[in-house]
Order: sequence, then C-alpha cells, then structure tokens
Amino acid sequence: MSRRRARPQIPHYKTSILNGRRQGHFSQHLHQNNSRLLPRPPIMEVETAAHTQPREQQQLTSADVAAKPLHRNPRLVLSFFLMVVGWACGPLLLRDYFVHGGNRKWLSSLLQTAGWPILIAPLIASYFSRRRRSTTTTPVFLMSIRLLAACAVVGLTTGLDNFLYAYGMASLPVSTSSILMATQLAFTAGFALLLVRQRFTAFSVNAVLLLSIGAAMLGVNGGGDRPAGVTRTEYYMGFGMTLGAAALYGLILPVMELSQAAHLARTGSAVTYTLVMEMQLVIGSSATVFSLIGMIVNNDFHVIPREAREFGLSKTSYYALLVGSALVYQLFSLGMNGAIIYGSALLGGVIMTVLIPVTEVLAVLFFHEPFTGIKGIAVALSVWGFVSYFYGEIRTHAQQSAKPSNIEQLDGPGDSSVHAV
Repeated sequence: MSRRRARPQIPHYKTSILNGRRQGHFSQHLHQNNSRLLPRPPIMEVETAAHTQPREQQQLTSADVAAKPLHRNPRLVLSFFLMVVGWACGPLLLRDYFVHGGNRKWLSSLLQTAGWPILIAPLIASYFSRRRRSTTTTPVFLMSIRLLAACAVVGLTTGLDNFLYAYGMASLPVSTSSILMATQLAFTAGFALLLVRQRFTAFSVNAVLLLSIGAAMLGVNGGGDRPAGVTRTEYYMGFGMTLGAAALYGLILPVMELSQAAHLARTGSAVTYTLVMEMQLVIGSSATVFSLIGMIVNNDFHVIPREAREFGLSKTSYYALLVGSALVYQLFSLGMNGAIIYGSALLGGVIMTVLIPVTEVLAVLFFHEPFTGIKGIAVALSVWGFVSYFYGEIRTHAQQSAKPSNIEQLDGPGDSSVHAV
C-alpha cells in the first residue's frame, strides 16, 4: 500500500499568524497525522510537494529558522544590505533634487517606485533556471491571483504614502524627515498587534516607546531647523505630511506580512527570493501608475524639460539624479519586502529605524544641516531602541534553542505525529 502524501507545510511563523496566535519566529508546531497513515519510527521525514520542487524552491522549514538566529539568516542579511544602500542614499538624493531647484512632488513620488523594471531581468533568469531543473510544467509566476491583487492594492496605497513623504521632504531637512519616518515603528507595532497578532516582549515595547519619545522631542523643537526659503506654515505642513506617511507605512508593512502569510497557507508554496521580487514588481508598478496619474493631472511632464534646464547643477546631473533615486529606492523596497517575508513587519521597521544615524551623519556632511542637541538625543534614543529590540530577539532565540529536544521526547515509537522537514 502506498503511503499518503502529507500536505506541504508553510513556515511556522507564518501559519501562527493565520491561527491568531503569534508565537515568535522560533517556536515549534506539531501537526497531527491522519490515522490512515502507516506507523513510522520517531521523527521520520515524509515526502511533501516541496521535495518534488526544484532546489531553489525548497521550502524554508521551521528547523531551518530555529537553527539560525536573525543575524545569521543569509536572506535577511541580503535584505538588510539592500535596505542600508537604499535608505542611506535615497533620502539624500531626493533632498538634493529639491535643494537645487526641483519642485515636482508627484515626480519625486514616482522616483520612489519607478525602479521596478530592474527586477525583470533576475525574474526571467529565475524562471529559466526553474524550468531547466524541473521535470514538470514550470509556472511563469509563483504568485497566486489573490496575492497579486493584494500586492496591487498595497502598491496603490504605497503610491499615496510616497506622495506624503515627498511633500514632507520638500519642506524638511533630511535629518528631521528621517527621524520622523522612524515613528513608523510605533504605527507598525500597533497595526501588527491588530492584524497579525504580533507577540511583544518587554524589549520590543521598550524600543517602540524610545522611538516615539524621540519623535515627540523633534515635534517640540519644530521650526528650529527650518530650511531657508521655507515658511513656518510649509514647515509644519511637511511635518504633518511626514508623520502621515509614517502612519500609513506602518499600516502597509503588516498588511504585506498578512498577505504573504495567507498566500503561503493557501498554496503551501516555497519561500524564495523569487517570490519576494515578484511581489515587489507588482507593488512597484502599481504605485508607479498611481504617481503617473498624479503627474498627468498636475501637468508635470510639460514642466520636466524646463526644470532640467534650470536645475542648479546641470541638465545631465538632473536626469542622473532621477535615475539614481529610482534605483536606490527600489533596492530599499526590495530589501524591506525580504525582511518582512523572512522575518516580520516589526523587524523591517526596526531595521529601517537603525539606519537613521547613517542618514543623519550623511545629511550633516553633504548638506551642512544643523545637528542640534535635540536631534542628537533623538538619534541616541533610536539606537537604544534598536539595541533593545535585537537584544530581546537574541534572548528569545537562546530560550527557544533548547525546545527541539523537548519536542523529540513527545514522539514515541507508536506516535503518529508528522514532521515535515
């Protein structure tokens, strides 16, 4: 009698979201086997759909996650690197556009997502690689229709968020806008608690509070670093728009995590970086369409040639700045998506926050922005919050690392629990 195949399992930290009980990144879950399965020795590996897939589509299992802390996961390391490049350079390039005469907010909003075509080449290469290794029909896309629709909605929302951020960037110094965007962590934490049942520890709560206090201090000091030529009304409008962008971004991240978790639970598909790139392509293209509509309504396409001729640097530098901004922001978005799918929305927000000191230093060096004591305290609180979060993650991993041995003791010779690894 042939043995019945077990259904493919998705990573445990995503199934727990759908069960409404967030147990952390490294918790272990036992799944009861059907009584018609043949008796097996303890901890016996069973064949799943993931075993029949190409090697690059092999499923990321709970054992893999438990064996590697966050800082040793190569996919998370890659995502962190992309976020570093994007978030350290993107705000500087965008602010440089406004400093030297640029004034098109819808255009600057477009730049934050217009780099999505760079994902087409690696996606094509991934498809032919999967096709070469597969013995069955290879789907062109790993995404389901539902996930594609969810990403399209997220993309349109991202387009609105980019416009709010660009509006704030036009009136605020880079250092101030970056610290204000760090408040997205507080919004991310709140929405993650409501949408994906994010489990909080004393360390993660401490991180959120510290970042919120830092932003509040900047609000009290509002107007003290107002750029030349910016009125007080424009400054506070930019301040409010940036806070609105942070709040909306805090909603987008948990929605992305929830959409990914639902897709993995429904299809049992593999967790690969190809899926990350497909999602980012849909999100980026949808947000770009949103910004293009805004540019058409605002008549930006007729103004761009004249703005390029009058740009403070040169016409060539103008277009080079636009292309560079689009590329680095796309790297950041791809890295953020990877941090969410291989970690969580809260982790992505924390990584974004820790990059604030880098942006602060670069803004002082390139734009000679004033670095007041209030900003220094806000940066210190941000770093403190980051250290607190990751210290809590390290402690959680250390506590969970001893659990596999306890789980193994539950599987006796006659036990029928299935371990899909």
